[in-house]
Amino acid sequence: MKPRTHPLSRASLVDRSSAFLGQAWEKGWLPDPPLDPHELWDKAAKPYGDMAREPEMAGRRPEDVEDFRSRLAKLTESIQAEARLNPLGRAMAHGQLVRVIKQRLGLGAFWNAKPQVLATKLAPPIIVVGHMRSGTTRVHRLLAADPAHSATRFCDAWHPVPSWPAVRTLRGGVDLMIMRKINPWIDSIHPMASARVEEELGWLANALNHSTYQTQWHIPSYSEWSEARDPAPVYREFARILRTDAAHRRNADRPRVMKVPQFSEDLPSLLEQFPDARLVVAQRESEDVLKSAVSLVANQMAIQCDDCDLDWIEQEWRRKLALRDQRMKDALEDWSGPIAHLQFAALGEDWEAEIARTYQALGIELTGEALLAMRREMADNDTAHHTGHADQLARFAQSAAN
Repeated sequence: MKPRTHPLSRASLVDRSSAFLGQAWEKGWLPDPPLDPHELWDKAAKPYGDMAREPEMAGRRPEDVEDFRSRLAKLTESIQAEARLNPLGRAMAHGQLVRVIKQRLGLGAFWNAKPQVLATKLAPPIIVVGHMRSGTTRVHRLLAADPAHSATRFCDAWHPVPSWPAVRTLRGGVDLMIMRKINPWIDSIHPMASARVEEELGWLANALNHSTYQTQWHIPSYSEWSEARDPAPVYREFARILRTDAAHRRNADRPRVMKVPQFSEDLPSLLEQFPDARLVVAQRESEDVLKSAVSLVANQMAIQCDDCDLDWIEQEWRRKLALRDQRMKDALEDWSGPIAHLQFAALGEDWEAEIARTYQALGIELTGEALLAMRREMADNDTAHHTGHADQLARFAQSAAN
């Protein structure tokens, strides 16, 4: 793998693919993928014909249906007006949004056929809260390694509709193979595998929460609009998907360990769905979080836009992190349930002691079996990928100093 020498570095395959697509659309070899909300909906809903309204409504409140439609209209408007996508970015945006609509309808069709899954009783979850790049992934995967807990797999986070035969692991693997071709540094930033524990970001993306999209595209008007909007419909959909996944995987009796950095921004709506949750709050020095977050966002945006503004990314994510800090602080002031706080540096120095303290604060027994599983998880993570992003940040800092 070539070194990542700048936050906006990208693979040569991106340039070649984008140039080919632009030429193909110009010469009429391929159709230009639309980003109009009605055309996206019609394409995704085509298999349902005149019956698409039925899976759109199934299991959902009318206000949840309206919320998704409003989000789709506002997001596509922002993409077309602000994102400045290159041809590859336009193709990726089209593909993502069509897939989201297909999955939303697929979930509705599943709930029509099996409405009982929506009544699945869940064990009280364990929710990891904190900024991206603050150690949430490590905490999440350590807690998820405990056999007494359950967790979401990458393939189920991004392909939430249960399927027969079970091909979601294969689909997730294909997704990651393509992703690694386009973005060869992705595993150094956030290691992933199709059947591995993963955050539930895909479930928020399925409800068109801004968190997934604002890390890929310059869409400030959509972020501002979505931040000001009540996220309750998003988290009702999230809870429906969790119940579906738990029923299908037959692990609803085990506490689900969940984490998405966006949770810190939307805690009241999340906790309304899971009032019996236990919380683990991951913390790290704010400037370290900012530097790492800017690197991650720049890595994503550079693929789909040819003129990314690194200064704007830093300014925007300084604002975002401050917003999440304030919202998280306000929500936790009203929280009386079990909670543990973890410091990034302390976790790096002695993770076993920090995990033991976390279990004690949450009122959970830390068994020998759980500790052995966590040690295996840490051993699996002790690779070059684990320090790859830190090495990239050090290289960026050195280049800036020179």
